[in-house]
Amino acid sequence: MTELPTCRFCATPLTETFVDLGAMPLANSFITANEIAGERRYPLHVRVCPSCLLVQADHSVPPDAIFSADYAYFSSYADTWVEHARQYADAIIERYTLGPGSLVVEIASNDGYLLQHFKNRGVPVLGVEPAANVADAARAKGIPTEVTFFGRASAARLAAAGHRADLMAANNVLAHVPDIRDFVGGFALLLKPEGVVTFEFPHLFNLIRQTQFDTIYHEHYSYLSLFTVEHILEAAGLKAIDVEELPTHGGSLRLYAAKRTSTHAESARLDEVRNKEREAHLDRPEGYRGFSDRVQAARASFLSFLANARRQGKRVAAYGAAAKGNTFLNYCGVTASDVACVFDRSVAKQGKLSPGSHIPVLAPQKLADVKPDFLIILPWNLADEVQRTNAALRTWGGRFVIGIPQTRVLP
Repeated sequence: MTELPTCRFCATPLTETFVDLGAMPLANSFITANEIAGERRYPLHVRVCPSCLLVQADHSVPPDAIFSADYAYFSSYADTWVEHARQYADAIIERYTLGPGSLVVEIASNDGYLLQHFKNRGVPVLGVEPAANVADAARAKGIPTEVTFFGRASAARLAAAGHRADLMAANNVLAHVPDIRDFVGGFALLLKPEGVVTFEFPHLFNLIRQTQFDTIYHEHYSYLSLFTVEHILEAAGLKAIDVEELPTHGGSLRLYAAKRTSTHAESARLDEVRNKEREAHLDRPEGYRGFSDRVQAARASFLSFLANARRQGKRVAAYGAAAKGNTFLNYCGVTASDVACVFDRSVAKQGKLSPGSHIPVLAPQKLADVKPDFLIILPWNLADEVQRTNAALRTWGGRFVIGIPQTRVLP
């Protein structure tokens, strides 16, 4: 009898399935034609802890196999996300009166997309980023960056070197860590006594409500509710002090936290989100059941669209070689015979093949050469930006398509 995996946070045996997407390639591992034969797939089975209700992938892909020295995701290629970062920097500098005597530390700082805005306003910064190639891109912008995985050990080393933070930011990384207890514990070590950390993460409430199964991939070890994250903070000696609901990534939370011994008071907005989660039954196992059936219905809807397009002799392409798109394409069993190509601004992906589906990745400038009848927007959270920057599609009668939660052709 196979031994059950245990919860990444509380070590309880994981008896309940949330969704099983089968064997998947690593979602950001773009390959060349010569590498197809050696491409690996790993199980992607997501379970719910019956004790702490942390939703989590039960795989054991090591982080250094995912966040390698040649990681393919660069945040600065998404204009909407860079502008989101600028607005955050401006607002939080004012909120906490940050200046030349402060220090802002971002965990998983990528290519400096966020810290550049603090630097431009004279606030000292430090990035912590495990992928060497994107850290090099940040350093080229003048952003000091430590190449390391973050946790208690690296936090203690940075604190001993004098890098105690007034503000720490962790955007879309809390889901990416296999040992979430150790990771969150590092913030308590690096923060100053009255320092603040903000975590941004896709809200599990929206993933369930909108069937956002494509946000599930091996990089995301956890899928997070406020209910569960507050338990994780408490175990690390931290407390939630405020929360904002954001439209990014299909609906995210920006959670503010501080040391439990700090003087920061709790905002009323926390109770608003807590109540929303209670009403959705996210504080009990029943709230997580039935998701798998909706995922299967989403796949059936997309395959029906492709079959109709094929019968009509229409050419289908996609935009945005995003990780979520690769989960979507692989779960639906799509290949280059169904989708001619994927357009993407990242030069690191252009000229390669998408993982698993092996669809060629082209520069967006090639759109007019291909002239697809339908263009699937894989990063649906950036649909407005994609339609705006690829408006030429409509000049030959092309239409934009979104596949989540059900496939629909946009007007």
